[in-house]
Amino acid sequence: MPTTFDPSTLRYDPRGLIPVIAQDAGTGEVLMMAWMNAEAVVRTLETGRVTYWSRSRGAFWVKGETSGHTQRLVEMRVDCDRDCLLLRVEQTGPACHTDRRSCFYTAIRDGHEVVTMAPET
Repeated sequence: MPTTFDPSTLRYDPRGLIPVIAQDAGTGEVLMMAWMNAEAVVRTLETGRVTYWSRSRGAFWVKGETSGHTQRLVEMRVDCDRDCLLLRVEQTGPACHTDRRSCFYTAIRDGHEVVTMAPET
């Protein structure tokens, strides 16, 4: 039987943050990694617009608010230790600030870095 979700049951780091992986809900592609605090978790669940915590700005960051490259929450999953989140999202445009579909565009092959994807624009 389902239980009511309580964001305070998540295991945040000493800064009050939890790592979050964004994954394309349709393809399963891993798009990016970012951070949330408890309020960002609540805002994301309430609005369906993925909201992260920007460590560099010390402020909330609604994905796509300025770029138009939005993420709509399809499903939030909690890992077994409750210290990491997986967001299954509908991504509009590139997820990475480098204009690539994914932030994970550099592979290490035979000891060399290989760029595997070009910017979309």
